Amino acid sequence: MRRLIQQVLGALLLAGATWLLFDRVLEQRDTARSERDQAQDEAAGLREAARITGERLAQAAALDSKHTQELSNVLKNNQVLQRAVDLRDQRLLVKASCPNAAVRTDSAGAGVADAGTAELAADARPDYFTLRDQLALSRQMILGLQERERSFCTNTPTTTGATQ
Repeated sequence: MRRLIQQVLGALLLAGATWLLFDRVLEQRDTARSERDQAQDEAAGLREAARITGERLAQAAALDSKHTQELSNVLKNNQVLQRAVDLRDQRLLVKASCPNAAVRTDSAGAGVADAGTAELAADARPDYFTLRDQLALSRQMILGLQERERSFCTNTPTTTGATQ
């Protein structure tokens, strides 16, 4: 009888140890699954962030290309105009008036001769074209920054994934 009790107690002890080991394995499995799920959620969030970043970089490159091309076109047109002015194919006219000059309309007195249309002096022309180029550059920079702000700063992306 005593041997039977020892065998039963041994079997119960063995069953208890087996149950504890099995419970510990299940707990480790659940922990591993939880860590795997967290890692998958984090990876999905990182993939989404990378996708959004890629889209934004492509959009920024397209905007930069657009504004660079527009600037190039304006600068090219300025060079064409400057060549035409240098070759005297076109003139740079200035809107001007002479409010202090008294023009006599009667035939008896000498009046101010009609000098024609006011035009930029030859030494001022390069400065004029430099200012046109700088204005075009400034305009494209401002338009580019405004468009970038409208595209990137007002649209906040929605990301999915793990939050911390």
